[in-house]
Amino acid sequence: MMESFLAFGVAASSGEPPVFMSFLPLVFMFVIFYFLLIRPQQRRQKEHQNFVNAVQKNDEVVTTGGIHGTVVQVKDATVVIRVADNVRIEVEKGCLSRKKGQAS
Repeated sequence: MMESFLAFGVAASSGEPPVFMSFLPLVFMFVIFYFLLIRPQQRRQKEHQNFVNAVQKNDEVVTTGGIHGTVVQVKDATVVIRVADNVRIEVEKGCLSRKKGQAS
Protein backbone atom coordinates (compact mmCIF):
# COMPACT_ATOMS: atom_id res chain seq x y z
CA MET A 1 0.00 0.00 0.00
CA MET A 2 2.77 2.41 0.86
CA GLU A 3 4.52 1.67 -2.43
CA SER A 4 1.55 2.95 -4.46
CA PHE A 5 1.70 6.28 -2.60
CA LEU A 6 5.40 6.54 -3.25
CA ALA A 7 4.93 5.71 -6.91
CA PHE A 8 2.26 8.38 -7.18
CA GLY A 9 4.50 10.90 -5.47
CA VAL A 10 7.40 10.08 -7.79
CA ALA A 11 5.19 10.28 -10.90
CA ALA A 12 3.73 13.59 -9.82
CA SER A 13 7.15 15.09 -9.25
CA SER A 14 8.70 13.64 -12.39
CA GLY A 15 7.56 16.43 -14.71
CA GLU A 16 3.92 15.58 -15.38
CA PRO A 17 1.71 18.66 -15.81
CA PRO A 18 -0.36 19.75 -12.81
CA VAL A 19 -3.87 18.33 -12.46
CA PHE A 20 -5.58 21.67 -13.22
CA MET A 21 -3.88 21.68 -16.64
CA SER A 22 -5.91 18.61 -17.61
CA PHE A 23 -9.11 20.62 -16.96
CA LEU A 24 -7.96 23.56 -19.06
CA PRO A 25 -9.36 22.19 -22.38
CA LEU A 26 -12.71 21.57 -20.66
CA VAL A 27 -12.81 25.14 -19.36
CA PHE A 28 -11.80 26.43 -22.79
CA MET A 29 -14.66 24.47 -24.42
CA PHE A 30 -17.16 25.90 -21.93
CA VAL A 31 -15.99 29.45 -22.71
CA ILE A 32 -16.37 28.77 -26.45
CA PHE A 33 -19.90 27.36 -25.95
CA TYR A 34 -20.83 30.34 -23.80
CA PHE A 35 -19.83 32.92 -26.40
CA LEU A 36 -21.09 30.99 -29.44
CA LEU A 37 -24.34 29.50 -28.10
CA ILE A 38 -25.51 30.65 -24.68
CA ARG A 39 -24.87 34.40 -24.89
CA PRO A 40 -26.47 34.93 -28.34
CA GLN A 41 -29.52 32.92 -27.26
CA GLN A 42 -29.92 35.04 -24.15
CA ARG A 43 -29.67 38.18 -26.29
CA ARG A 44 -32.37 36.89 -28.68
CA GLN A 45 -34.65 36.05 -25.74
CA LYS A 46 -34.19 39.53 -24.30
CA GLU A 47 -34.93 41.17 -27.67
CA HIS A 48 -38.06 39.03 -28.09
CA GLN A 49 -39.26 39.90 -24.59
CA ASN A 50 -38.72 43.62 -25.31
CA PHE A 51 -40.66 43.25 -28.59
CA VAL A 52 -43.55 41.46 -26.86
CA ASN A 53 -43.72 44.12 -24.14
CA ALA A 54 -43.69 46.94 -26.72
CA VAL A 55 -46.51 45.61 -28.94
CA GLN A 56 -49.18 48.25 -29.43
CA LYS A 57 -52.52 48.60 -31.16
CA ASN A 58 -52.26 48.83 -34.99
CA ASP A 59 -48.88 47.07 -35.12
CA GLU A 60 -48.68 44.60 -37.99
CA VAL A 61 -47.27 41.35 -36.62
CA VAL A 62 -46.48 37.78 -37.60
CA THR A 63 -47.09 34.90 -35.18
CA THR A 64 -44.80 31.91 -34.77
CA GLY A 65 -47.39 29.93 -36.72
CA GLY A 66 -47.01 32.28 -39.68
CA ILE A 67 -50.30 34.16 -39.29
CA HIS A 68 -50.09 37.79 -40.43
CA GLY A 69 -52.39 40.34 -38.87
CA THR A 70 -52.88 43.68 -37.21
CA VAL A 71 -53.08 44.07 -33.42
CA VAL A 72 -56.48 45.48 -32.42
CA GLN A 73 -56.30 44.96 -28.66
CA VAL A 74 -53.50 44.32 -26.17
CA LYS A 75 -54.31 42.48 -22.95
CA ASP A 76 -52.09 41.36 -20.07
CA ALA A 77 -51.04 37.98 -21.48
CA THR A 78 -52.69 37.98 -24.90
CA VAL A 79 -53.32 40.13 -27.96
CA VAL A 80 -56.27 40.19 -30.33
CA ILE A 81 -55.19 40.17 -33.97
CA ARG A 82 -57.34 41.05 -36.99
CA VAL A 83 -56.38 38.67 -39.81
CA ALA A 84 -59.17 39.62 -42.26
CA ASP A 85 -62.37 41.66 -42.30
CA ASN A 86 -64.48 40.56 -39.32
CA VAL A 87 -61.96 37.83 -38.42
CA ARG A 88 -60.14 38.29 -35.13
CA ILE A 89 -58.09 35.81 -33.16
CA GLU A 90 -56.64 35.98 -29.69
CA VAL A 91 -53.11 34.66 -29.22
CA GLU A 92 -50.60 34.55 -26.40
CA LYS A 93 -48.07 37.37 -26.50
CA GLY A 94 -45.24 34.83 -26.49
CA CYS A 95 -46.51 33.48 -29.84
CA LEU A 96 -45.73 36.75 -31.59
CA SER A 97 -42.66 36.29 -33.73
CA ARG A 98 -41.90 39.69 -35.19
CA LYS A 99 -43.32 42.85 -36.66
CA LYS A 100 -44.31 42.58 -40.29
CA GLY A 101 -41.52 43.75 -42.56
CA GLN A 102 -38.71 42.83 -40.13
CA ALA A 103 -36.28 40.02 -40.87
CA SER A 104 -36.90 36.91 -38.81
